[in-house]
Order: sequence, then C-alpha cells, then structure tokens
Amino acid sequence: MIPEISVVVLCYKAGRKIEEFAGKVLREMNELKVGYEIILVGNYLKDDISDETPEAVREMARRHPRIKAVTLEKKGMMGWDARSGLDAATGKTIALIDGDDQMPASDLTEVYRKLKGGNLDMVKTYRKERHDGILRKINSDIYNLFFRLLFPGFAVKDVNAKPKIFTRAFFDKLQLSSNDWFLDAEIMIQSRRHMGRIGEIPTIFFESKTRRSFVKAAHIWEFVKNLLKARWREFFHPR
Repeated sequence: MIPEISVVVLCYKAGRKIEEFAGKVLREMNELKVGYEIILVGNYLKDDISDETPEAVREMARRHPRIKAVTLEKKGMMGWDARSGLDAATGKTIALIDGDDQMPASDLTEVYRKLKGGNLDMVKTYRKERHDGILRKINSDIYNLFFRLLFPGFAVKDVNAKPKIFTRAFFDKLQLSSNDWFLDAEIMIQSRRHMGRIGEIPTIFFESKTRRSFVKAAHIWEFVKNLLKARWREFFHPR
C-alpha cells in the first residue's frame, strides 16, 4: 500500500545519535495513526571511515519494517542528500526534516495536520524562538529579508526552516536540482512560481549539542549569489 506520509530525515554525520531522533519520529508517526515510511538519508564521504551514520541507519532499517536507509557515496552536500531521500519517497505526502534534533519531531505531526486541515499544497515551520546563537539569527533575518525583496508577494517568514511537507501532487511539480545548501530556497522559489498554497507554523529551534553547523560564513555570500541568479531565471518562468 502507498503510505500516507513519507518522512525524509537528513542524517549526515549524525552517527549513532540518529537512533534517538529516529525513535522520536517513529513515536510521532505511530501516534498520528496513518500509514507511513521513514527514509533515513545517511550518505557518506568516500574517505571518511570514522562516520558511523551509514551503518547506523542500515541497522535501523533492518530492525524496523517502515524505515528505509539511503546510504550513497556523496556527490554533493545537503541538497544532493535531500534529493536522494526525496527520490526514494513513495507517500501521498512527503516531509523533509533535519536529523540533528534542533527542531522537535512533533513538528512533523503539526505540519501534517495543517496541510490536511487547510487543504494546502505545502506547510513549513518558521523559527519563532531560536537558541542557536545571535549571529546565526541575524544572518538568517538578513537572508530572509533579502529573499522577500527579490521575490515579492510571497510572505514566507523563514526560507530555510524545516520540516517542510508537501502533497505528492505539488511536490511532483517541483524540479529540484540544487546539490548544496540552496535547496530550501529553491523549494520556496519554485513554490512561488507554481502559486502554491503555503502554510507556516511557529517552532522552537534548539542549539545543536553534538556538532557545529556545516554552514560556514563563506556560504552566506554563496546564498546571496544563488538568490540573484534565481531571481534572473524567474524572469523566464512567468507565474
């Protein structure tokens, strides 16, 4: 049977810690009482023999019939990982979430209910409360402001926040190609292009206790360049 919801969890470099977060996702899905599958994306760098993530997610997939493991040698960064997991999703709705426990697994239930109750195409969170440092909050605020200036008429509060959940019909309209950290913005830009009915709910974003962010200062300028390129391309994709 086709599951009602596919949950794609990005697990890069999570190691054995992913077992705790995956357990929280399992509990949420069981309490939701719908058919589901959980796709744990444990892609790895070829020469990184210290990364336990691929084996951890494969072990969970062997123990739990509703868990799938995607463990491929990396050919990109976050965007490539996300697309490899999304490609494996078979559900009628598809959710994407990071596996670092910075956002509550309970958000998955909340975005699903808003999606179904509001007859929407996509629902996502926005980080109303953040505990990951003032500098990251300032950078995020500037980035979101820049996004709204370049893509007016699309009142999204927080481009990069997850989880994001889509109906299958709407997700199939998106032609995602980003291999890097720009994937979240690409999702929102294409959602704007297709005039999607988008909902947002507030969330609390916690500090990661196990690792530093993979997004570095140099990536901020890369984000800006990608936004400018995307804005130019949108002139050739009328809404």
